[in-house]
Amino acid sequence: MAILASALVTWIPRILPFLLVKYKGLPAPVTRFLKYLPISIIFALVLSSLVDGKIGSLPQFHWLDLVVTIPSLFVAFRYKNLMGTVLFGIVLIALLRLVF
Repeated sequence: MAILASALVTWIPRILPFLLVKYKGLPAPVTRFLKYLPISIIFALVLSSLVDGKIGSLPQFHWLDLVVTIPSLFVAFRYKNLMGTVLFGIVLIALLRLVF
């Protein structure tokens, strides 16, 4: 019984929003806001991997990762291919870590 109750409690907040949006829709301001959400999430993930912050000290940059980010951004804007950009970044960081 506890497992079924836990499954229901987990299932409701994950499925209910999809059901509500499917039949009711979202207001225009919410839709505009949600278009920018993936970009902000990716930026937050990238920034958190580039900077190491500790309380009481200035942020420390991971310089090797920062060096790889700049050409990867160029590839992303030039070719607009997410998979190609990720593969380029992975290969570039692997080569730089091999050298340095």
